[in-house]
Amino acid sequence: MLRFSANLSLLFTEVPLINRFAAAKASGFNAVEIQFPYALSAQTIKTELDTQQLQLILFNVAADDLLQGGEGLAAVPEKQAQFKLAVAQAVEYAKILKPEAINILPGRCFDKQRLAAYQHTFKDNLRYALNAFSPLAIKTVFEAINTLDMPNFIVHSSAQMLNIMAEINHPDLMMQYDIYHLLMMQEDPTSFIAQYSDKIGHIQFADCPGRHQPGTGSVNFDQLFSSIKKSSYSGWVGAEYKPLNSSARSLNWLTNAY
Repeated sequence: MLRFSANLSLLFTEVPLINRFAAAKASGFNAVEIQFPYALSAQTIKTELDTQQLQLILFNVAADDLLQGGEGLAAVPEKQAQFKLAVAQAVEYAKILKPEAINILPGRCFDKQRLAAYQHTFKDNLRYALNAFSPLAIKTVFEAINTLDMPNFIVHSSAQMLNIMAEINHPDLMMQYDIYHLLMMQEDPTSFIAQYSDKIGHIQFADCPGRHQPGTGSVNFDQLFSSIKKSSYSGWVGAEYKPLNSSARSLNWLTNAY
């Protein structure tokens, strides 16, 4: 049986973040994830998780200006001191919230001549994050994002993720496998998950194209969810899509998926 978590940064946005925990629980979720939880204090989130009897599976290290069109934080050589502060902030939240994994967004590189330096910085920063998160028994994950939605993203394929993991070679470093983003890059998630499920620390999904709920694009989710069930992956599967219409009306897939 698959275990689904609700991404509260994209789902239930009809209400403020603090109210999305209750909305997720009422909709049948037992776990949630948040891209960036830092608008609320860690203790406020912990109280709400306890009240709703929810588990927080994952959140991201802060990414500076990435969502506003900038290069982000984790790969920019000039921002390594800022990245370390963001990791320290994530550690403080993690000590209270105890997620299974913390995600690091690689970010963009606008100057192709500096790409190698950005890639080197990102790997150095992954090592730094591993040293911070592993003592807390938390996995460090990172993800590939498609270059149609986010041009110049420095990690945009499964092969790149595998190569980075092989180079760093740390048992707590895993990939966050976002099915939507890899589909946008013309990859086949079904075969990849079957072959490399032991390398995956977290799975997220949305239909493709559009990044909406299952049934709005071309993805065969019966086949996809079945392939995840048959694989060795035993983690949570995050619903990270932009609902068409209301969040509540987008959840028909949840009953069918169980």
